Amino acid sequence: MMEAWTPTFTDHYDPLQAGSIDMTDTEPHDNGIARAMVAQYKAPKHIKGDQSCTIFVGRLSFRTTEDVLRHELSKFGDIRQVSLVRDVVTGFSKGYAFVEFANEYSAKKAYRNGNYTKIDDKPVFIDYEHDRSLPGWIPRRLGGGLGGKKESGQLRFGGRDKPFREPIIVPEAFRKNSFSNTHGKDKVAQDLTVSEGRQSTEPERNRPNRERRRSRSSDTNYYQRPRRSRSRERRGRTHGTRRSRSRERDRYRR
Repeated sequence: MMEAWTPTFTDHYDPLQAGSIDMTDTEPHDNGIARAMVAQYKAPKHIKGDQSCTIFVGRLSFRTTEDVLRHELSKFGDIRQVSLVRDVVTGFSKGYAFVEFANEYSAKKAYRNGNYTKIDDKPVFIDYEHDRSLPGWIPRRLGGGLGGKKESGQLRFGGRDKPFREPIIVPEAFRKNSFSNTHGKDKVAQDLTVSEGRQSTEPERNRPNRERRRSRSSDTNYYQRPRRSRSRERRGRTHGTRRSRSRERDRYRR
């Protein structure tokens, strides 16, 4: 049974729901979700600091350094530590970092006001840390995560960047009745109209008049007649008039 709808994950992370735009999927639609459903992940033990005072900063420029990041985010409060994630082999930045503030108020202030702040001419994305704060968290490398792009084939919902959409509630009458034929659709629509106390939008007195109208499709001789457009008829009249005038002019000259 689907849990109560919320735009973002609050209590527990579910990779199956993260792959659905409205939390209604019952089966994984890509291999990443299936891998995340059986994965077991624990936050690294070397991560230290207060999780309530730590924020995630993503979409960083690859030339952004720890000093630049500290200088740009210090306007929200005192910063204890800046951890820019780098590649183990090359040492280049991976484009995201974790920033720990001195208190929780500064972290919330950066979360509210710092999103899409331009650092090195590039707007960054700011969210809370989920490794330790959200139970059941599965990172992107294991098929989970949040956000992403459609082109990557690993689009995840339930985060700040891409929240859930409220599911559409289908009436019970539409669920029970079959729509295999037109009669079934009309019957269900009629039942809903009667149950809601609404009358038909089309009066009965107008229906016979519409049936007596003669349509072009019923007229068998309509498409067999040689039809000419009005513009062609006008051109023909004009040319004929000019031709007759020129003949009269030649006759007087003779």
